[in-house]
Formats: sequence, C-alpha cells, structure tokens
Amino acid sequence: MNASNGPLAGIRVIEVGHMLAGPYCGLMLADMGAEVIKVEASEGDIGRTVSPHFIGPHNAYFASLNRNKKSVVIDLASPEGQADLHRIVARSQALITNLRPSAIKKLGLTYEALRTANERLVCVALTGYGLDGPYSENPAYDYVIQAMTGVMALTGDPSAPPTKAGYSAVDNSAGLVAALGLLAKIVEGRGGQVDVSMYDVMLSQLNYLAGADLNAGETIQRLPASSHPYVVPAQIFPTADGWLTLFITHDKFWKKFCEEIGQPAWTADPKFASMQGRRTHRAEVVAAIAAVLATASAANWVRRLAPLGVVVAEVGTLGDALRSDIAADRSLVVSLGNGDLPLRAVASPIRFNGFTPTYGLPPLLDEHRGEVLGWASA
Repeated sequence: MNASNGPLAGIRVIEVGHMLAGPYCGLMLADMGAEVIKVEASEGDIGRTVSPHFIGPHNAYFASLNRNKKSVVIDLASPEGQADLHRIVARSQALITNLRPSAIKKLGLTYEALRTANERLVCVALTGYGLDGPYSENPAYDYVIQAMTGVMALTGDPSAPPTKAGYSAVDNSAGLVAALGLLAKIVEGRGGQVDVSMYDVMLSQLNYLAGADLNAGETIQRLPASSHPYVVPAQIFPTADGWLTLFITHDKFWKKFCEEIGQPAWTADPKFASMQGRRTHRAEVVAAIAAVLATASAANWVRRLAPLGVVVAEVGTLGDALRSDIAADRSLVVSLGNGDLPLRAVASPIRFNGFTPTYGLPPLLDEHRGEVLGWASA
C-alpha cells in the first residue's frame, strides 16, 4: 500500500480513465493519500499528448491531472489482461472509470463483473448519461453537456451567441462528484456500483435556477455583464482601466457603498434603497452605478470598497491568480517531484491538520508494471 499518512492512506483505487473527468477524480483521491493505480492501454491515456507543452518527458496537460499515481499497461481485452485486472482488484478498495458504457461493460469494469474477485469493491462509472438507458451510448464531452443542460444558454452576453464556460466545468465537477460517491460507498463498508452521469451532475449544479423553472415557471435569461438574475448590483462593471466585479446582497453594505462613492441620496430613493427596488429598476440602477465606477480605476475601487466589507474584485487573468498574494500565502502553486524538472501545478484544494500532500511526478507509461503486478501476484 501507499506509504502516505494522508486521510486516505491504505485505500487503493484503480483508475481506468482518460483525458479529464476520471483522472481528476483519481487526482483528488491521490492527493489525499490514496494509492491510485492508473491502468492504461499500450498507447496510454490520450492526455499524455493532448497539450503542445512538454517538460522533459512529461506533457503539461497530463501532469496537471495525474501526479501521485502509478501506471501499468494492461490489455483489458485479452484473457491475460483480465486475469491481471482481477488480481489487482482483489487487493484494492475501488475502481473508477470514465469510458463509454459499452466499453465499461465489454472490458468487465462493472461491479457485477468484478464482485467475484472482491465483493467489497466499489466501482464508479463516470459517463455522459448513465451506465444504462436509451441515451447511455450517446457521445458525451464537456462541450456537449454544457450545450444540452442549458449552461451555454445561460452564459455570455445576451446579444452574443451562447457561450461555454471558460474551463472544463462539466468534467471537473463530475470528477469531484465521482470521488464523493466512491468515498461514500467505502465509508458504508459495502461494495457496489456507483453511477455518476455528467448530465445529472450539471443539472444538479443548476440547483436554484432549476428550482425557479420547476416551481415558478421562470425561464432564466442571460443578462448583460454577467448579471445575477435576482441580486442587483451583482455583475461586472467597466472602470477607467478594466473590469470590476461588484456583488452587494445586503442593504447595509449598499449603504456603505453609496456613501463611499459619493451617492448618499441613493439610500433614500425607493428605486435604489432596497434589493426589491433595485431589482425592479435594474436598468436605471446599473446605469447610474456604471457612470460612477467609470471615473476611476478598478484597483482604486477595490482599495476604497473592500475595507468596508463590500464584495468587490478586479477581473483578472488566470496568470494574475497564479501569481497573486493569495496563491503565495496558500502555497497554491507547487513543484512536482524533487525539483529536478521545472514542472509545476496547482496544489490540492483540500487541507487537513497534520497532513501536507507530497506532490510526486506523473507516472511514465507502464512505469510501475513490475511493482503493481508483483504485489498483485504475490
């Protein structure tokens, strides 16, 4: 087993995944101390070559999702490969896969196929539309699920085409949910099948918007400037030199905001003074705020408003965030391995007292074959 002292030390997870959702699930578990065995075909996870950026032998995309894992190549379509899989399963606690349902079943990666090797095994199938059913074999990628669940229709300016989220929101969210489902079954202490659908996950994450549709018949429309459907002001505003995010939910902070920007009269104007009034008169309120915020820089407004407790921030880039004081204070950028390669990644977002993850290099293809098949056959 893994020598980690993390909260998941002693848990061995087999990952038969590719690209993002499955590997991200495995990454979360590995960072918390689980021993994650990445079973790959002879050509390896496609993530090993998807990015144009290589640091030594390591692809930057693959490294961002597969640190702290072990790799073994097994031909799951062969009798010998199936025998190897069953030997590994017998000494593991869980298996996660994000292959298509037909491949999952064909390769024997379900609980029903593996229970004879280990009745307590937890099998997680992370698919587009479920392990079974009339839609199960439909192709599913992050882009497609964003389109089908309404995420694209809810994102972007109303005068522009529907817009995808700027990162792989579906894949990452599904990976987190899969990890949660896997751990729930391990805590329960019983083996079984966990069925996580990307489509299900995204509808679940549209929670309060779905509630408005289901319970009030409200069709949520895209609003300009990334505006919140109910809270005003809660959006981005142009300033003298960039964009500012402003989010005011309580009238006491609205009062502080008005006084600081030199508009105390707004706190007595029925159109402006309450959340209901601001929502009813959204266009007028937003235009008035925009006129004031355009007179100074985004940094100036943050400097003035943040100390008052007003939720405000400059709209920055990913690079800004990675090099921010917050990232430095939280040690969010880590080096992988012993530092021989300039290979860096974002740290685990989960912190525990008394445990700091060790961020190892991603495995080379089949790097741990001897080790894994050695203990599996012992």
